[in-house]
Amino acid sequence: MLNLIIRKWIEPYMLLESIKEKSTMEEFTFDGTNKAILKSHFLKQLRETKGFGLYMKNVNKFYLFETACNVKELVSKEFELSENDYEITEDEHKPFDMIDSGEAEASIITY
Repeated sequence: MLNLIIRKWIEPYMLLESIKEKSTMEEFTFDGTNKAILKSHFLKQLRETKGFGLYMKNVNKFYLFETACNVKELVSKEFELSENDYEITEDEHKPFDMIDSGEAEASIITY
């Protein structure tokens, strides 16, 4: 599992629209009562599809993209990210924790 955590402020819907142009998408909308259950379901689906997921700050949704594309390259180029604007981690929980704590803007989750 390699996850891209974006710390630089980006327009969330511009990110979403950029990725949607390249892939089929399914979204999982959650609230305070079902977030843990939907996160578990989202991760299970992500493992099965071999695509990638997206989780963004201030958006109560997990996005699942079924088509694999070079999302790091797409995001880096389109949003002009430098190496200081993101980090890559293998930690399964860190992408979610950093978004929930406000330390990051978006996380792209891959298996």
